[in-house]
Amino acid sequence: MSTSTLLIGDFNIHVDSTSCPSLDGLVAHYNTAVTLKTTGRRLERLYKRSGLTLHHEAYKDHVRSYKEALSKAKTKYYTTLIGDQQNNPRMLFSTINRLLSPLDVRHLSGAPDLCFKFLDFFQEKVATIHQQLLASATTLPDAPLTQIADPPTVCLPQCSLSSFSQAKASTCSLDPMPTTLVKSSLPALCPLIMEMINSSLEYDIVPSTFKTALVTPILKKPGLDPDDLHNYRPISNLHFLSKILERAVATQLQQHMSNHELYEPLQSGFRARHSTETALIKITNDLLIAADSGHISILILLDLSAAFDTISHTILLTHLSDYLGLTGTALSWFQSYLTNRKQFVTIGDSGSTQAPINQGVPQGSVLGPLLFTIYMLPLGQIIRKHGLNFHSYADDTQLYLCTKPSTQLPPQSLVNCLHDLKLWMTSYLLKLNTNKTELMVL
Repeated sequence: MSTSTLLIGDFNIHVDSTSCPSLDGLVAHYNTAVTLKTTGRRLERLYKRSGLTLHHEAYKDHVRSYKEALSKAKTKYYTTLIGDQQNNPRMLFSTINRLLSPLDVRHLSGAPDLCFKFLDFFQEKVATIHQQLLASATTLPDAPLTQIADPPTVCLPQCSLSSFSQAKASTCSLDPMPTTLVKSSLPALCPLIMEMINSSLEYDIVPSTFKTALVTPILKKPGLDPDDLHNYRPISNLHFLSKILERAVATQLQQHMSNHELYEPLQSGFRARHSTETALIKITNDLLIAADSGHISILILLDLSAAFDTISHTILLTHLSDYLGLTGTALSWFQSYLTNRKQFVTIGDSGSTQAPINQGVPQGSVLGPLLFTIYMLPLGQIIRKHGLNFHSYADDTQLYLCTKPSTQLPPQSLVNCLHDLKLWMTSYLLKLNTNKTELMVL
């Protein structure tokens, strides 16, 4: 693959200039995959609605066919890939090694010193990012969002056994007893759990044991070098009861945001009836319409470094208060949730000591993703001000505009938008990784 670097404003953006000779084949595979997935979901819904054995068997047969088609597509892909690398021994053997022995976190030794090494690395990474951003940050921009005057009351609705039975049965070492045992004993334990959760919401206090996270280092992508700590992201495992508490609060907060239309319409991450597919369909549709009109499209894929881990608690609480209207006990509860958090790293049977967390929201929690989308609410307003199109999924934002082929590139609106985005992200202690931000011209 050949790439070049394009300077747009403050950005050094990598541009993929490689043409794809098998584009028609890729499109055919993509269309087939979409059709199979759509059919599978339709059959699954039909079976769940009817409960008939006939529909269940039809769904199982389709899943089997889908897996076979996926296996054939992978075989064809890697056969072509290996065939095209016959004259490039280094890439050929690299591909074969990756297929025969994919790198994974399980290759890591469980030595205690490695756990401390990961803990220090994760802590220092966030601290370094904050120091760099604070050194260049300006005052926070004026809030572009409309404040609401009708604050909600976050309280736990009447609990039922079903609200607990829907929780996943995952268990970590922080739990005093296996989650499966807790769920099987719900008739006896449910009143106690309800009292605990209601007390937390009534007195605006999150128990300290609920604010300790067991962190597991996970490779960001299969095949990355497991010896490079930069290739890992920290995934937090939390107390089972803390997830029950967070789910109760998240339900109230999501309902409030839906009632007041506070969601970013073009954010597909962590929302009901939204997914990576909705983001893909929206962007693909816009690009195809532009192509049919004879226009070219400039698509920029923005990349953030450790986005969940660098969130400022002060700014997040301001958003909850000013943009969502949380006051009183509701706001105090979130302040308790964010303060005095701790984490420790475990690998196998080894673990580190606990260390305080003064910023960020835990990846792996119930509330973390929702709080992150609330933190990013001003992003859409900044992009719209410059007349550009965009769509986001969690911390990944696709920024794009369509223009006539005769237009001078890059358009000034794009340069100005990127400049304002970088200033805003710096002020909000979010590091925009310009080295990984990519641009495509279609």
